[in-house]
Amino acid sequence: MRKNKIFIACDTTNIKQIKKIIRDTKNDKLKIGYKFGLEFLNSKNGRKFISTLRNKTLFGDYKISDIPNTSASVIKAVRDLNFKYITIHINSGIEALKAAKKVAGKVKLVGVTTLTSLDNKSLKEIGYDKDVNKLVFHQARLANLANLDAIVCSAKEVKVVRRVFKGEIITPGIRLNSKKDDQKRVLSPNLAYKNGADWLVIGRNITKGDIKKNIQKLINHLNQ
Repeated sequence: MRKNKIFIACDTTNIKQIKKIIRDTKNDKLKIGYKFGLEFLNSKNGRKFISTLRNKTLFGDYKISDIPNTSASVIKAVRDLNFKYITIHINSGIEALKAAKKVAGKVKLVGVTTLTSLDNKSLKEIGYDKDVNKLVFHQARLANLANLDAIVCSAKEVKVVRRVFKGEIITPGIRLNSKKDDQKRVLSPNLAYKNGADWLVIGRNITKGDIKKNIQKLINHLNQ
């Protein structure tokens, strides 16, 4: 039976806590990977710790956003860390996406569409004249042109993305309850999978409080 795939967001610089997260999320019901964001990747001991991890599905959420040469150079600089997935903002442009993909090798390059902390009002404030769905659709087309391996988008836009992108879809902004925190475009795990997501990214709903109980709560939710 196919296992649901979950990336646990390790959003802390506390290595003792990350070791606990890895230890307490082990189970035989879900396929678990670990996502490390900028907070940990830029911490004093972050790189060293990641270099010690073996036999784990690692997601380096670098959210690269730069010119083509720098984007490619970042990929080269972290290839020794055995990340299976690395993110780059699609807004970096098609040339930067292609340059990064060219040097990615076995690393799956993941295009970030529009952050789940943004909504239509936020986009207008930034200067975009498209609504979220239209913008994400346009970004997914660019990701497809650049031959990216995966896309990060809200679970609410998975069906939009699927119209033009056939790679893996990774969805943050997943909530087991109605609390949104700093996210705006959120969805439950079951609805995210129903829409066609391949991987879910879950952080606080798992890592805050009793991690083992939270994992079991997620498993129970998915079995409903």
